[in-house]
Amino acid sequence: GYRRYFTQIVGFFVVEDHILHVTQGLVTRAYTDELWNMALSKIIAVLRAHSSYCTDPDLVLELKNLIVIFADTLQGYGFPVNRLFDLLFEIRDQYNETLLKKWAGVFRDIFEEDNYSPIPVVNEEEYKIVISKFPFQDPDLEKQSFPKKFPMSQSVPHIYIQVKEFIYASLKFSESLHRSSTEIDDMLRKSTNLLLTRTLSSCLLNLIRKPHIGLTELVQIIINTTHLEQACKYLEDFITNITNISQETVHTTRLYGLSTFKDARHAAEGEIYTKLNQKIDEFVQLADYDWTMSEPDGRASGYLMDLINFLRSIFQVFTHLPGKVAQTACMSACQHLSTSLMQMLLDSELKQISMGAVQQFNLDVIQCEYEVLLCCPDWSQTPGLKSSSCLGIPKCWN
Repeated sequence: GYRRYFTQIVGFFVVEDHILHVTQGLVTRAYTDELWNMALSKIIAVLRAHSSYCTDPDLVLELKNLIVIFADTLQGYGFPVNRLFDLLFEIRDQYNETLLKKWAGVFRDIFEEDNYSPIPVVNEEEYKIVISKFPFQDPDLEKQSFPKKFPMSQSVPHIYIQVKEFIYASLKFSESLHRSSTEIDDMLRKSTNLLLTRTLSSCLLNLIRKPHIGLTELVQIIINTTHLEQACKYLEDFITNITNISQETVHTTRLYGLSTFKDARHAAEGEIYTKLNQKIDEFVQLADYDWTMSEPDGRASGYLMDLINFLRSIFQVFTHLPGKVAQTACMSACQHLSTSLMQMLLDSELKQISMGAVQQFNLDVIQCEYEVLLCCPDWSQTPGLKSSSCLGIPKCWN
């Protein structure tokens, strides 16, 4: 429909131009210019209205190509077409919006299909396939024998590839617009920033807040965002290679991926603290103290040992996290458990407590104190922390 629309208009004005040049007095340049300006206003109004309904980026791109051919053709006959190229800039923004919506679905599918486990490789060929998709460098991992694992999960190289595909798709619209390389570079960086700060950021936050995403998955998401953040410099190089515009250029726009992934990481950390406390609450609800018991059992309560075993396994997973995050998670968990135990002991519904119950409760607290260092095996060596008071947590129990 668009193609037929444009060819009919071109045909009309080519005929008018031909009449202008081969006849005398039949038409004038002022007449054709007036006719063109009137037609151009209507053409722009029609295109602006109809293109706004298009949600398919491929169709928008085809429309752009037709408008460029239409404008270049009539410009060759002396008709001014600057307003058409101004319209193309409006359509470009719409094109980017359709791309952003399309890639939001792409990112959601990638996150949905990820298993949130480190990528395993069993030989050199598989290793090279991964690093061909994602710029990863780790001399220690290179030295390890096969089989071995990359720290990130499958979604990381897939996300990286799709960001590059988005840049290519965005570049397609900028071609043939008669703009300088600097302007095209700026367009690409701005659209990529929108992809990172709006689309990918939103998908990451929605993923983090999903109820089925557990603590292990959240840990992997934090690791993933760290590697994606480090890859942003390679994306900037990628744009530079496409446009041949140096990043040192005065007005070059920087990518804002760093803030995007940091925000996602902070959100994941917050979810870890929340979910960890919720899990502790589930175990504490299983506590069934006999507050009138005459003698303690001589060992820690079953619910508490189950909780400690759970914390041990979780804190082992946390060793893959940055030190500060892991320490904060450990401290948060221990303080939350300490508060829960204290609330249990000071419950207004509790009317009397026997000495045997106090001793049993004391056994549980002692077990918690003892297990703190076992739950945090490496952090006791952290400079400034004494092994006998990891993070000062035993003070909570006192």
